[in-house]
Amino acid sequence: MKNMIIISVPRERSSPLKKVSDSRTETLKKEYRGSTYQCRDCPIKASCLGKTAKEKKFSVTYFREEYERNIERVNSPQGRYMKGKRQSTVEPVFGTLTQFMGLRKINTIGIAQANKVMHLSAMAYNLKKYLKFTQKLTKSSAKALAFLFNKIKGFQNLINLYLSHPEYC
Repeated sequence: MKNMIIISVPRERSSPLKKVSDSRTETLKKEYRGSTYQCRDCPIKASCLGKTAKEKKFSVTYFREEYERNIERVNSPQGRYMKGKRQSTVEPVFGTLTQFMGLRKINTIGIAQANKVMHLSAMAYNLKKYLKFTQKLTKSSAKALAFLFNKIKGFQNLINLYLSHPEYC
């Protein structure tokens, strides 16, 4: 709503509400339509209507007040803080999963199966992150390799346990 121009029009010139729902899209909208009589001697008629239109018609979402309240909440100091926190914690994970780990689509049927895919991809992401952390701690490559194999074996056992018990999903 930053670039919106608000024009003050006297009360007798305001466009009346004509209908509330949009039958084409089956959504709730408030449609306002001005009459030819109202637009006849209006000072901004040329910029508002154009060359051929005789009356002005526009629609606004039924939930405009809720949208405006949400915009205010997002632009508040707490909203900006929460957006920054989300961008630094959650969104990089989804970016890594989609861009680097091949999770662009979930090719399963049903929410339960999609939930399993997301759990497994989260485990893979955490394992990759954990392995990067543990490789910094070990000094020799043989020690790192042994540590890696032990952790992979443990995660394989965890995944097998997870897949063998669907009631935990």
